[in-house]
Amino acid sequence: VTHSIPACIGSMTINSKQLDNESPVSVFAVNKCYVTVQDGTFFDGSGFAALVREGYKVRSDVNITLEFRTTAVHGVLLGVSSAKVDAIGLEIVNGKVLFHVNNGAGRITTTYEPRGTNSLCDGKWHKLQANKSKHRISLIIDGNLVQTDNPYTQSTSADTNNPIYVGGYPADVKQNCLTSKSSFHGCLRNLVLTKGQQAELFDLSRAFDLRGVFPHSCPGAE
Repeated sequence: VTHSIPACIGSMTINSKQLDNESPVSVFAVNKCYVTVQDGTFFDGSGFAALVREGYKVRSDVNITLEFRTTAVHGVLLGVSSAKVDAIGLEIVNGKVLFHVNNGAGRITTTYEPRGTNSLCDGKWHKLQANKSKHRISLIIDGNLVQTDNPYTQSTSADTNNPIYVGGYPADVKQNCLTSKSSFHGCLRNLVLTKGQQAELFDLSRAFDLRGVFPHSCPGAE
């Protein structure tokens, strides 16, 4: 076994002596235990998860679905970029959800603006679906659809070749379709990217880089 256990451990004794886990000599990727937990991945607001080391190719069509829970009004949800301008990005800015797409001709943004500033940042689960179909983009939040006309109808493919960054991204990585640098603080679950008939559920515990992310459980709602 080469990986850590996704669990809580307490009251450990060695040779009848109880270990002091309040002041360890060193600690790495260990969070506190919660009285109630939910399925999902907890982001502590300081980092990100990086998926698909060899690069994810969005191209003409992609459908992204996920669920999120947060009390923060800013935070990166997902970004896939290229070294040029082609990219897609999902983020929360001032309590609104923005879906950006650049197929090479210019960035197009669809914005979901809830009635109340904090209504998406209420600590409850919300369902998100972002769809790019050639030059058309749409966003569905909790069943509410918004879409934006794209003047660049001839440009249909986002030729990305970088990893998928979830919940944030490294300082030295360029993201052409994200305006925020704020890492997500909260919980995500059920991240699925679908191309055509092929749906891929991403297990964040298999990310090749995890920083400030605890993939196996979320603290229960307060």
